[in-house]
Order: sequence, then structure tokens, then C-alpha cells
Amino acid sequence: MSSATVIATEPNPQQQTHDPSHPQSAYSNRQVPSSLQLQDIETRDVSQAMDFNTTQYYLKCAVGGSLAGALTNTLVCPLDVVKVRKQVYPNIYKNTFQSIGVVWKNEGFRGLFSSATSVMLGYGIQGGAKYGFYEFFKFRYTDLLGPDASGKYQSLIYLSAGASAELIADVLYCPVESVKIRMQTTIPTFASGPIDGLRKIIKSEGFGALYKGLIPLWSRQLPFTMTKFTLFENVVSAIYKKLPREKEDYNHLQQTGISFLAGYIAGIACALVSHPPDVMFSKMNAMKKAPGDTTNKLLTKIYKEIGFRGLWNGLPVRIFMIGTLTGLQWLVYDSFKVMTGLPTTGK
Repeated sequence: MSSATVIATEPNPQQQTHDPSHPQSAYSNRQVPSSLQLQDIETRDVSQAMDFNTTQYYLKCAVGGSLAGALTNTLVCPLDVVKVRKQVYPNIYKNTFQSIGVVWKNEGFRGLFSSATSVMLGYGIQGGAKYGFYEFFKFRYTDLLGPDASGKYQSLIYLSAGASAELIADVLYCPVESVKIRMQTTIPTFASGPIDGLRKIIKSEGFGALYKGLIPLWSRQLPFTMTKFTLFENVVSAIYKKLPREKEDYNHLQQTGISFLAGYIAGIACALVSHPPDVMFSKMNAMKKAPGDTTNKLLTKIYKEIGFRGLWNGLPVRIFMIGTLTGLQWLVYDSFKVMTGLPTTGK
């Protein structure tokens, strides 16, 4: 019987004796919890009894991750368009506000959201795979190390689970990202949508062109995601250690607020560690691959053109974008988990 049931069915305190030996007399002086507290007690009992190593659990996490990725990245699509154009055409697009003005003047609203469909599709796929597989690998690696070692090496588990999930997610995401960048950097846009873009690239350059940016994508996303999950988990843990009560004593709104704060902090660090490969990836996908061009040749050519300083083009807007984005993603993800009866991430 859950604690919520015990409270709901106890006798009227006025009818109870105050005999200390009576098992229910301890309740006589307690305040009856509110409906919100009862809901949290019930959810806590369910989460404690839940088996997290199930297909149903991982699917819920994948759906939550897909929503988090698709909704948040579509929301900041104009910033992403500006960021990519600044990286590819730094002589035209000088700063964030000037760049937004240039795009708005020349292309209007459609220009700022020129890749919205590709963004929603691509990040929906990537987010679902990333969060779902992260939860899967986190459980697997914890189980592999055992209770003693896993407690000692928690950050290593987070790093490894994040890296494993990202490797898989990027294989699914890379073709759509290639189309997205082409659509963001061509005027008029070279395709009407992601499917049309995939078809055109395959027809003109072959299927392999969809994956020419996979290595740069991994070099950007692996440090990004490893930082994102590891720092988030540790920041959440640090916040709850500083608070006067246990995590389970805070309601869902408070817990998801902590998720947003920890996500924002993690997002700032993610932007810093992943920005140079993000610039290289954007430049590479904006170029047409000539016969005989290898990834190493293209990377060398790009670096000769932009130099070390060029690797940091667009960093301020990306810090703001990724910080906000990551905070919102964790907010959406953990809110979805709560809605489906799961606990928020972290402890």
C-alpha cells in the first residue's frame, strides 16, 4: 500500500486515542497533505518501484528527447541561420543583429526560417536517438561496472554513455544536417524541403556526399554531448546537495526548474568546447565536393582560408543560442518524463 493510500484512509484524528503504542496514533498530530503533495508521494512510490531497464522506459525517453530536440531547435532557427551564414560568409554577415537585418531585408520571414522543416526533422531524429540511447548506455555501463565502481566513476559513465549515444545519433542525423546547411547558405534556397534536398544531393553528388561531414560532425558533437550530459548530471547533483531537502521533497515544477538551470550552465560549456569543429562543419557542408577531395583535404583547405581566429566566428551568438537551447531541452525532456510517470533526470 502506498503512503498516499495510508493517509487517505486514516480515521478522523478526533476519534483516535493518543496511546503511543497504537500504530496509527503517530498520524494524529500530522497535517493532511495537499493534493499536489499526494501526487508527488504517489509518483515517488511509482518511480521507486519502476524498472528502468525496459523497452517502454527507453522509448519514453526517446520520444521526450525527440520533442526536446525538434521544438527547441526550431524555435531558435533564425539564430542558427545567422550563425551558419556568419561562419560561411564572414565578410557579409558581421554580427548577429546586422545579420538578422540583412536576411530579413533580402529574404523576409522565410529567409530566417529557411531550414525550419529540416531543423525539426533532423533534430527530432537526433534528439530521440541521443536521449534514448544515453539512458540505455548509462544503465548498461552502470550494470557493467557494478555498484561499487559505478558509484566511484559516475562521471566516466556519463561521458561514455553520452559518447556512445552521439555516435549512433549522428549517423542518423548527418544527411539531414547536410541539407539544412545547404538550404541556409544558398539564395534562393537550393531545395524546397529536406526530402527534396536529399534527392538533389544524391542525384548530383552521390549518396556519399550526405556523409562527407560525418567526421567533422562527430568532432563537434562528441565533445558537445559528453559535456552536456556529464556537466548536467553533476550540476544537478551539486544543486541538490546545496539545498536543505532531498530531491524527492521538491515538487515537479521545482525539479524541472532545476533541470533548466543545470541545462543552461551545461550549454554554455558545450558551446565553448564544440565551436571550432562547428565552424569547420558549416564551411565544409557549404562547399561542393570535387572529385578526389577527401575530408582531410577539405579541412586543410578551409583552415588555410580562415586561420585560427576564423574558428571562433559566431561564438557569442552560439553561446547564447546553445545555453538557452540546452536549458530548454532539459526542461522539455524532464517535463515530458514527469507527464509520463517518470522521474526527472539526475539525483
